[in-house]
Amino acid sequence: MQPDNKHYKSAVRKWGDLGNGFYRNPVLNSDYSDPDVIRVGGDFYMVCSEFHYMGMPVLHSKDLVNWTIIGRVYDSLKHDPKYDNMEGYAKGSWAPAIRYHNGRFYVYFCTPDEGLFMSTATDPAGPWSPLHEVARVAGWEDPCPFWDDDGNAYLGHSTVGAGPIIIHKMSPDGTKLLDDGVIVYVGKIAEGTKIYKRNGYYYLIIPEGGVKTGWQTVLRSKSIYGPYERKVVLQTGNTNINGPHQGALVELENGESWFMHFQDTGILGRVCHLQPVTWVDNWPLMGCDGEPVTVYRKPRAGKEYERTFPQTSDEFDGPELGLQWQWNHNPVNERWSLSKRPGYLTLEAMYAESLLKARNTLTQKLIGEKGTATTELNTENLKNGQRAGLAFLGGTQENWIGIVREGESSYIKAVTAGIRYHGPEIETPNVWFRAEIDLNGITQFYFSTDNENFIQLGGPCRLEAGFWKGARIALFSYNTVMDGGRADFNWFRYEFE
Repeated sequence: MQPDNKHYKSAVRKWGDLGNGFYRNPVLNSDYSDPDVIRVGGDFYMVCSEFHYMGMPVLHSKDLVNWTIIGRVYDSLKHDPKYDNMEGYAKGSWAPAIRYHNGRFYVYFCTPDEGLFMSTATDPAGPWSPLHEVARVAGWEDPCPFWDDDGNAYLGHSTVGAGPIIIHKMSPDGTKLLDDGVIVYVGKIAEGTKIYKRNGYYYLIIPEGGVKTGWQTVLRSKSIYGPYERKVVLQTGNTNINGPHQGALVELENGESWFMHFQDTGILGRVCHLQPVTWVDNWPLMGCDGEPVTVYRKPRAGKEYERTFPQTSDEFDGPELGLQWQWNHNPVNERWSLSKRPGYLTLEAMYAESLLKARNTLTQKLIGEKGTATTELNTENLKNGQRAGLAFLGGTQENWIGIVREGESSYIKAVTAGIRYHGPEIETPNVWFRAEIDLNGITQFYFSTDNENFIQLGGPCRLEAGFWKGARIALFSYNTVMDGGRADFNWFRYEFE
């Protein structure tokens, strides 16, 4: 049985649903970068960039404020060996778009080196169809499909760098492009294209100016090929919300419009903010006079909905991993299991020279500014040279605590900010590892042999964003000598603020 997704300390919660009809930005204080959102009936669905992490989650909400993960578009990227060889850092899926057309959901994304890919589903929770290669091409990014009222289909995108914005004619089934495309706009780092139609205008909703310092631009025209008028509709202004841009414009059943976008926060990654939208002379003005809001009333979605959050904890006693988990690069499915030892996640160690090269490292996003993550590890099946435990991933600097098997002995060791710390030999079969997370203070590792008394080991962890993603927590098992050994994780529990 999977636990619920309410692992948080409500007394100190400072973001999202405030429980009184209002919300505080960010509504989703976690690394859901480059979000795209659609409404189908009374439901909202969101996807985001995941780059080299496998794979792309689908989130659901009833009010644009409270979100849970319901599915995954893909589990691996098989179109290039780099995703098997741990060489795809910062590659993979960039800025996807999700759309609903003729009873089907569509997700499109580009990888920077290989091309444009698409998947479809009748249920956003899945199953999703195997990835279809729409175009084998390098240097594209941020695609968005659009089906017009007359049955014609189009696809817009930018190029790595970023820009210009290019529009292609597309087959009605969305499987292929029909021309080489037309450049419709050249701007300052113009990317993240989203296409909409309203009151006879075609709108291109695009971020400009770069991730950390940019703004949100809207282009409009009576023709999808332009010429386009331009207006800046959201920018930092006098606020402290840097680079408020790249996201999704959503219209509710009652006519309200909202804009979900990201803010780059560094270590935590790109978190999601929600802005009210007012239409003035057929231009969408976002936030409060074009500046981001901090606290605002929730969207009028029909009723008040329960506070929910993306899942975190996992008891490993079900037939599948929780949807919050993502492998670092493509998994080796025959080397991990939830059934080999029922009630445990087993990670069989493969040879790797370092954590960044280790296959089958299982990760999930950090949520909020503070939290506690704990896991129980059974060491009975470890082999010489094996390392297994709890880690943070982000940049290139290692931060982990775990068991290191040397001959017939097992030792607790930690690496924080790249510095190694040697702990005691452990003779008991079970050991517990914990991370106390404080992104504005000190994050440290602990271990225990009884799950009651925890001993701190290592210095402060130096958490980093890296490869376009925020830092995240991970379970790992690899061997620096040879393939061999098995780590059995009994559970993982993560509470956050």
